Amino acid sequence: MKINLFVLDEMDPSQIQNLLTRSETDIENLLTLVKPIIDRVKTDGDAALVDFNGQFDKVVMSTSQLKASEEEFEQARRNLPDDVKKVIEKAAANIRSFHEAQMPDAMWFKEIQPGIMAGEKISPIPSVGLYVPRGKGSFPSVMLMLGLPAVIARVGKIIVCTPPAPGGATDDATLYAAELCGIRDVYKTGGAQAIAAMAYGTETIPKVCKTIGPGSSYVSAAKRLLYSKIDVGAPAGPSESIILCDEHANPHTAALDLLIEAEHGTDSTAMLVTHDRQLAERVLELLPALINDLPENRRNFCQHVLSNYGGVVLTSSLAASVAFVNDFAPEHLEVMTQDPLFVANDIHNAGEILLGAHTPITIGNFALGVNAILPTGGFAKTFSCVTVFDFLKRSSIGWLNQHGYNQIKETALRFAQYEGFAAHAAAISKRTP
Repeated sequence: MKINLFVLDEMDPSQIQNLLTRSETDIENLLTLVKPIIDRVKTDGDAALVDFNGQFDKVVMSTSQLKASEEEFEQARRNLPDDVKKVIEKAAANIRSFHEAQMPDAMWFKEIQPGIMAGEKISPIPSVGLYVPRGKGSFPSVMLMLGLPAVIARVGKIIVCTPPAPGGATDDATLYAAELCGIRDVYKTGGAQAIAAMAYGTETIPKVCKTIGPGSSYVSAAKRLLYSKIDVGAPAGPSESIILCDEHANPHTAALDLLIEAEHGTDSTAMLVTHDRQLAERVLELLPALINDLPENRRNFCQHVLSNYGGVVLTSSLAASVAFVNDFAPEHLEVMTQDPLFVANDIHNAGEILLGAHTPITIGNFALGVNAILPTGGFAKTFSCVTVFDFLKRSSIGWLNQHGYNQIKETALRFAQYEGFAAHAAAISKRTP
């Protein structure tokens, strides 16, 4: 079984750059494939969505079946086992509690000088379309991670697009999670066509101001093409992770956690980064047996990832490992070192930072309460995890009385004159007291 071992000090700059490349960043060739899909949805609306459901998801349905019905919600409640419902409910409680704590005051002011007040008003965005993928499984956790902060932020209109399950139904767990969030408008379409539907609107699916949610490289390509038509949110493409270890890490635990994101699909990225050769070699010894214990489809995904966009990276020191992590800017980062909190002080670029051997990505993905919809493709350098702030916007507020105006008018006037804005200046100089 081939598993990559990258020795960083033996690699030239171009090889290191290739190591930093993810599958989603290589989507130029997909743009030409995705554009006709977008154009067709823009022109033909629901009819295009139904055709693409048949072409890509092998589901035959009518346009009247695009929206999940009340009967489907009821059937989801009946079909879903009670133990699965309880798991979703417990995770929802933690996610809700965490995101409620993020909500800012609706308005705040600060006295800049006597008579001069400045502040912000916080408002929800008018509408949002949540994208919940389904291609490689059922993801009610994504529904919770997107739906709960949107509801907590009080977005006026919330819709969901998710690929249809076999037979044309909506995934039961996703529907149950949507209902738990308080969301009823769920539409059965996925991929690039779903992003186009939310950007342009169709006869059934309303146009929204923003779309957010993880997806395949095709979804990422659609977002790139539609960024001028709709706010496409933080980049959230194929899964990626780094397990950062020093010599104190348990090799078996590290190897187990390396496979967490690798099993998402062939376009995922999963790396273990360490400066300890003995640990690296032991992990490489353990991985084949752990991979062979997985179901066939997950085994194949892991084998592909660890021989392509992943593997073990050996550095010269812990500092070099940290530098590599910051350069890579992973979606998920686990820190398995003697003092993970100390190391975390030097981590600047990561979607999430999970500390210690008892905090695997699995916990963060489902139950901890923190949001698991994270920036990918290196965008953790500039983007943050999904929060209630993705569904809020700020308006600046200013308020002056006469005294405050008198204190600051000369400063504003001189700026306007210097920058050549005559009307700006006249609004001050010719103002009636």
